[in-house]
Amino acid sequence: MEKEQIEGISLIGITVRTSNQNGEGARDIPALWGRFYSEGIASKIPNKIGNDLYGVYTDYEGDYMKPYTTLVGCRVNSLEEIPDGMTGLTIEGGEYLKLIAKGNLMDGVVYEGWQKIWNTDLNRSYVADFEVYGEKTKNPEDAEVEIYVGIR
Repeated sequence: MEKEQIEGISLIGITVRTSNQNGEGARDIPALWGRFYSEGIASKIPNKIGNDLYGVYTDYEGDYMKPYTTLVGCRVNSLEEIPDGMTGLTIEGGEYLKLIAKGNLMDGVVYEGWQKIWNTDLNRSYVADFEVYGEKTKNPEDAEVEIYVGIR
């Protein structure tokens, strides 16, 4: 993992409130991604910047086992126009640790990346963490997903 300074990022997408207890997140987050694709959400987001998709984890009630909000969406240059049923949010700039999850997306490579993070003693901020699904995820069998973890 390497440290990176991130500037603020504005996003629009769809959300779910979940936790990592009793397998909730393992059910809710894939269902959210499924809805994102099946409803063509990306095509309905105004003021998009690029084609990267984001998975954001925010509004933590404590550590990673407590409830939090997940947003699946796209980066935008303005939050002035948020479609009904969607949420806009800004990830504040700051210091993040970046981990690259490499492998087959269908085999849970991103979840494995999070397990490494959860099992590492990090001074996490629990403000916002996020994944970026960019060009290197076009081939889901040989993908690279960037995971950013907010730190203090």
